[in-house]
Amino acid sequence: MLKKALTAFLKDLADNKGRAAKTIEAYRRDLEPWVAFLEKQYTALPGDPKNDPLLLRIYLRERGEAGVSNRSLARFLSALSSFQKFFGTSGVRRNVKPYLFKIPRIKFGSRLPGFIPQADAARLFEHGNAREDKQSYLYWRDYLMIALLYVTGMRREELSKVQLSDIDMRQGLIRVIGKGNKERLVPIGDITLTDLKEYLKKRDQFISGIDHDSPALFLNRTGNPLSMRSIDRRVKLFGRGEGIDFTPHTLRHSFATHLMENGADLMLIKEILGHASLSTTQKYTHVTAETMKKVYQNAHPRSGTKQ
Repeated sequence: MLKKALTAFLKDLADNKGRAAKTIEAYRRDLEPWVAFLEKQYTALPGDPKNDPLLLRIYLRERGEAGVSNRSLARFLSALSSFQKFFGTSGVRRNVKPYLFKIPRIKFGSRLPGFIPQADAARLFEHGNAREDKQSYLYWRDYLMIALLYVTGMRREELSKVQLSDIDMRQGLIRVIGKGNKERLVPIGDITLTDLKEYLKKRDQFISGIDHDSPALFLNRTGNPLSMRSIDRRVKLFGRGEGIDFTPHTLRHSFATHLMENGADLMLIKEILGHASLSTTQKYTHVTAETMKKVYQNAHPRSGTKQ
């Protein structure tokens, strides 16, 4: 019964909730071991209650002893909560009460997201690296990927989906397809818009030389859309050429953090980032608080850090 319910739940996430394939796969990875554990317990102890709280405690302890972090266990419990809600309201809801568990809360340390200082970010756009191919399409492709990730806060998955038709050059906007296929319009900014026009010239020259066309904004050497894995690799390589280690997600964090540091409204940042919940965006206020604390400790004579 539980295996069938899990299959139906994952199908519902795809068909009715519009969840991305990676999200559905994450739910599957979290819940399949739990279902297998329960069925093993039910077989060994057929007369015991199906929702004995001890079962969940044993499972969590075993996962913890196997090296699974509290953060991952908390994610599993969130997935289990969603599964049980579906379990109790879907077509498989008949006699479900014996299978519903009370979900505990697990605390875990939340790391502050990493970001690039504003001065280092500015250096990325000065073309001051030692690369010798600064007039080539491949250089401008990598450069513009960095620029768009930083000035729009896009995720790498979103960047990989951008097509030429998604860009409104007149209004300086880009259409972004986010999680759950939700669309949002994000401003590009005049400076990056100028860079984008230069990139498109390089792209046209590149396309004419390989006799291949694609609607994707960013292309590989054969003229096909650049994959997420390639985006990840090229972004890291570009950064290392500037002496800075970062990922596409670091640039997203930097985008939000720098807006916060310069006084942008939290709700505006939430909308641009495509966050479903304001609580997700609020973590950037903690980053800014940490930054202010460091400045205070270094600069104020009564901070207690100077003798």
